[in-house]
Amino acid sequence: MNARRLYLAVAACAVVFYLGALWNRWALDDIPIIYYNPLVHDLSGIWRAFALPYWPRELGGQLYRPLAIASFTLDWSVGHVGWFHGMNIVWHAGVSVLVAGLVRRWSGDTAALVGGLLFAVHPVHVEAVANIVGRAELMAALFAVLAVYAALGRDSLALSATALVAGLLSKENAAVVPGLVVWGWMLGFQRPSRRRMLAYAASWVAVAAVYAVTRHTILHPQARIENIAPVFVWASPWQIRLTAVAALADVARLLVFPLTLRVDYSPAERTLVTTPFDSRFALGLLCVAVWGGLLALAWRRGRRVEAFGLGWIAIALLPVANLVFPVGILVAERTLYLPSAGLAVAVGAWLKDLAPDRLRVAVAALVVAGGLRTALRVPVWRDVNSVVLSELEDSPRSYDGPAKMVVLYLNSHQPERALDAFQRATAIYDQTLPWLYVTGAEAAYKAGRTALADSLLQRLERACVRCEHYYQYEAGAALARGDTAIADTLLARAKRSVAARHDP
Repeated sequence: MNARRLYLAVAACAVVFYLGALWNRWALDDIPIIYYNPLVHDLSGIWRAFALPYWPRELGGQLYRPLAIASFTLDWSVGHVGWFHGMNIVWHAGVSVLVAGLVRRWSGDTAALVGGLLFAVHPVHVEAVANIVGRAELMAALFAVLAVYAALGRDSLALSATALVAGLLSKENAAVVPGLVVWGWMLGFQRPSRRRMLAYAASWVAVAAVYAVTRHTILHPQARIENIAPVFVWASPWQIRLTAVAALADVARLLVFPLTLRVDYSPAERTLVTTPFDSRFALGLLCVAVWGGLLALAWRRGRRVEAFGLGWIAIALLPVANLVFPVGILVAERTLYLPSAGLAVAVGAWLKDLAPDRLRVAVAALVVAGGLRTALRVPVWRDVNSVVLSELEDSPRSYDGPAKMVVLYLNSHQPERALDAFQRATAIYDQTLPWLYVTGAEAAYKAGRTALADSLLQRLERACVRCEHYYQYEAGAALARGDTAIADTLLARAKRSVAARHDP
């Protein structure tokens, strides 16, 4: 198979099994970040995005991903939600082809086809591809793979640095590129002279410095707003690391056998690990040991491509693994998009040595099984209702399903049911999560239970220092539902919160 046919086959698989996403609509974060975001609705947003946070300031103004916002702005000029989903599929096809190209550079056509097809159909990618805001993952992955290929495959410092910049402006996890390149050098891939290495290092330092200053300048007004996974609320650093190691069992399962997929891994679906004697910690540690054993075996046998892929998984996972610092999620399938490229590299290089008949059977099984699981999973992201229903079914122990039902019941003007859903959510996990308590208070106001609503907001204000953006967002939601009085009440509390903080 020549290169052109190989890449066409990989791209075709990446597209075919996601065609159902063209009928998907807006779900979860698509709504505040795209549908209700005025920045996206004007072409000026293409350049204005570089001076503003990813999340609108009234929603906390967190994160800095201007290229993702710019791409949404371009899509909005077309207007149809199906176009947004179609562009996500195109980005995914592009990443799949680049992964195949990376494998082909060192392992040949057969390995490239296997690795590219595996990446194209891997079910763990559904959240990133079928949910529009997952595009940040796709863009960051594409530019990260390109940056690694430029450095290790072409020794092009300029292209690698440019791709790194584009990756960082798409999503923060592209910061792993230097680690991936250094890992490749350690294994002997396109190892340059010491002077050339220093030039690469200098470019990384310069890019990191400019990016850090820019990001800090833009996000500084919201710098004190914490973004931590709910399971880590009130946890010690030691407990956070124990829980993070335990979560590696989920990561291993999702990469190797992704039959069971979940939208949500929140408490009490996943709970805090407080002791190293917990069996969940032992299972996570076992997964690390197996990975380390495979890496050592590949290293000793000179299987450097397989070793590179295994190392890629760990390096790409590190920023979201909660091992170095806690992040906003414990486990999320979308965050495995870039790490899974390492799996594709390793498996492609490993399977290429099978006898042709056995190889064809293995590849066909992978493509059919992975593709069907992917295609069946895509409709889960059809809209908010379908996502929440999947949470209730797939993660019945989690507080997040009932918590999101509060909003759905408010949208359908059923305040008593919304209040009941709030009480079920807080019975599972009662850690005064700001967005949940604001929606619960709205439900109480709507149900005529003013004292309860006030007590919920008072509890929230005792636990949260900078909560006014939650009030502001929920006031906008209340206005959209026609609840003007509730919106005015929430906005008044937001003003009092700001005044109390500046004049204690």
